[in-house]
Amino acid sequence: MAAVSLTPLADHQTLAIAPTGAALQGIVQIPGDKSISHRALMLGAIATGTTTIRGLLLGEDPRSTAACFRAMGAKISDLNTDCVSVQGVGLGNLGEPVDVLDAGNSGTTLRLMLGLLAAQPGKVFTVTGDGSLRSRPMSRVVKPLLQMGAQIWGRNHHNLAPLAIQGQPLQGITYHSPIASAQVKSCILLAGLLAEGETTVIEPARSRDHSERMLQAFGANLTVDPEACTVTVKGRGQALQGQEVIVPGDISSAAFWLVAAAITPGSELLIENVGVNPTRTGVLEALAMMGADITQENPRTVTGEPVADLRVRHSGLKACTIEGDLIPRLIDEIPILAVAAVFAEGTTVIQDAEELRVKESDRLAVMAAELNRMGAKVVELPDGLEITGGTPLKGTDLDSHTDHRIAMSLAIAALNASGKTQIHRAEAAAISYPNFVSTLQTVWG
Repeated sequence: MAAVSLTPLADHQTLAIAPTGAALQGIVQIPGDKSISHRALMLGAIATGTTTIRGLLLGEDPRSTAACFRAMGAKISDLNTDCVSVQGVGLGNLGEPVDVLDAGNSGTTLRLMLGLLAAQPGKVFTVTGDGSLRSRPMSRVVKPLLQMGAQIWGRNHHNLAPLAIQGQPLQGITYHSPIASAQVKSCILLAGLLAEGETTVIEPARSRDHSERMLQAFGANLTVDPEACTVTVKGRGQALQGQEVIVPGDISSAAFWLVAAAITPGSELLIENVGVNPTRTGVLEALAMMGADITQENPRTVTGEPVADLRVRHSGLKACTIEGDLIPRLIDEIPILAVAAVFAEGTTVIQDAEELRVKESDRLAVMAAELNRMGAKVVELPDGLEITGGTPLKGTDLDSHTDHRIAMSLAIAALNASGKTQIHRAEAAAISYPNFVSTLQTVWG
């Protein structure tokens, strides 16, 4: 049997993995999509009436979103996967909180929320986060908000939290985003709901479109041109109406099991209820290029989002190049794709992914360093990684750098390493996948 244990220490938890050649078998139920969970809570909080959310992710990031919007007057029931009720305050009616709003480790919470706070005239807000979030750049959303007339102050020329916001009447703009980022786009669209006139966001490539889909479901006057990577929202005078939202499983969480089964001999997993929104399925395309044996079963639509079950079997992988317009559609999955590349034949090149340097950690530097500690051949590039596969991995002591995707990616790498691997600060996985370790124990061995 393979050994998987999570040990609490004085200030962190260590995940120990000692593989013995076991395969992964069974059915996996993954947690709800993090991006959709955030947006359901936020839109429910600013809508009129009641929103019910089923399948909500119970990770730390959505809890931060719920806490922030409760502090501004929304009535949000205790978070659970069955049914969360959100009684909204109505568009433009967020209350001035009595304390600092704490987004925890969640960049989505902070960046999207800024768009709403900036458009609340006469109200003052202060937002912050944990040490990691306070080091992540906010100018990418602050700059367009300032163009709309917002008043925002913060460290490093308004680039770093804590940030102070004095709500103002905003003016709609046309914004040519220098990067394809769903967080940037969503922040501007949320501000545009309360701005004068129309607000348009034009991206260099298409980013994930959960905000557009959900805004339309809640009744926003929104037009989308996918070919031109353009979204326009009408401003003041509209209202959002509470809805029922069913959150599909998060393909970013499914990605760990897709790679785990693909690289582990004898493995076959069925991952149920996975959101396969085409703006999120870059990981499936990349793994297909590598020769992974993945099939979609039982395709369906759930509250406007495409969903399917994914069956994955072990197969020999080959190297590929991951770049260009594919990157925005798999940006969160690059750490686990780097693990797949370690077990692929040939040299995989990942480029155009400099965005990973400003996530919860510098994911390019961290993945290169930690995989090389296991004996892999990974070269860090300015905007990506060059990974030569085929070198056997050896178990050793590793560090998640308090990054949930790093912690889980390293755990999957350890499944096929020789000897014991210990991943320190593994509790970071709870940010997006609270039951990752228990699921691993169930399907492996």
